[in-house]
Amino acid sequence: MSSELSMEAQRFKLLREELRYTQQAFAELLGIPKTTADIERGKTKIAGFVLVALIKHFQINPLWLFGESQEKYLKKSTLNSILPKVITLNSQNNENILLVNEKAAAGYPHNLQDPQWYERLPAFDLPLPQFRNASYRGFQVEGDSMLPNIKAGEWVIGRAMSSFEDIINNRVYVVVLPDSVLVKKVQKLTEKNKIKLISFNEGYLPVEIHFSEVQELWLVNSKLSFGIDDMTESSLLRELKASMKELKSQLKKIN
Repeated sequence: MSSELSMEAQRFKLLREELRYTQQAFAELLGIPKTTADIERGKTKIAGFVLVALIKHFQINPLWLFGESQEKYLKKSTLNSILPKVITLNSQNNENILLVNEKAAAGYPHNLQDPQWYERLPAFDLPLPQFRNASYRGFQVEGDSMLPNIKAGEWVIGRAMSSFEDIINNRVYVVVLPDSVLVKKVQKLTEKNKIKLISFNEGYLPVEIHFSEVQELWLVNSKLSFGIDDMTESSLLRELKASMKELKSQLKKIN
């Protein structure tokens, strides 16, 4: 193996050969277009969805792949880690709240392990007790799936979750998947090792996601809105109807 190749390219190729996959077969398993040749030649970085697939199928330790650990395989307790992969600090050594806008969200799942990518994101600090002693991140909402509660273009700030066991049913979360960042209401399906992603907009059907597909999970605890509409009588009525509808739905589940 050429010493000019990055550690991850060398170890990725070594892993494929040890597992006795062809470049094409390994690519199909990991969801890579065509073959793994470009990764093994160092022309293409290993994307986030590829790391997830390596963990899911072979329990490969990402730190080993990038030369930061001698442990090739993850211990059972570290599987399905949903903690943030990278954090940044300000000049006072306090953790920043990074902002991921709609455009950045498209690349976010593929750059979770790349500290340099995070340097391009805006960062700020809120000197409030609600944003201490944990990792927080802001995400801009795209689309209309969470109407009327959350509109497109608004921002939500989420607290990093460390375990699926800590999920609070029917709370809103930012769910980072291998290829997308979603803002959804979440319900835990423990018996299936899955979570259900639910939109407020009834035009979108619920989706079940396996734990292994979730890269990061952020519990939304606040929302930033701009250009607030006047609360006219009609808008107040709409808000009241939406709240009543949600309450009726919860009462039906209890009964």
